[in-house]
Amino acid sequence: MLTREEALALLKSKNTEANLIHHALESEAVLRGLAERLGKDVELWGVTGLLHDLDYATTKIEVARHGLDSAEWLEGQLPAEALDAIRRHACEMNGAEGPSTDFDYALRCGETVTGMVHAGALVRPTKIEGMAAKSLKKKMKDKAFAASVNRDCIRECDKLGLELGDFLQLAIDSVTKIAPEVGLA
Repeated sequence: MLTREEALALLKSKNTEANLIHHALESEAVLRGLAERLGKDVELWGVTGLLHDLDYATTKIEVARHGLDSAEWLEGQLPAEALDAIRRHACEMNGAEGPSTDFDYALRCGETVTGMVHAGALVRPTKIEGMAAKSLKKKMKDKAFAASVNRDCIRECDKLGLELGDFLQLAIDSVTKIAPEVGLA
């Protein structure tokens, strides 16, 4: 399996836009938080979160390949369960089998919630500092706020046995740990 350092170098070689790197780092942080909470492999889940959109720069126009190309590029470098989760996180776009494991659901809701957390932090004077799940939950009801964020995907946290408020707080706490790296401090 790739080390975190190798994964980060690979990510940066394929994606040069700061917003994509920030999303990957935030996804890694949330997946690590979920793995800790659920007693799963923190390194595997973290590296998978970091690399799940590895192909984004080349598939943003041809979305039917999103997730599929990443999984192909990572074949032999990550275990099959990670490759499946990467394919399945974008199943609505690429036609892959839908999510079925905790890992699949964690990647889907974990990478999606980063858009809500990031957007929520950007409109606060203190950015992510002091952000609470309650305020983020309220923002989820406003369809105009972070309009491209799929709320239904975030609500898949229930498949992991997590209530929405608990999941949002886990995501906020996870991203807070890396806030300076992603422009949210």
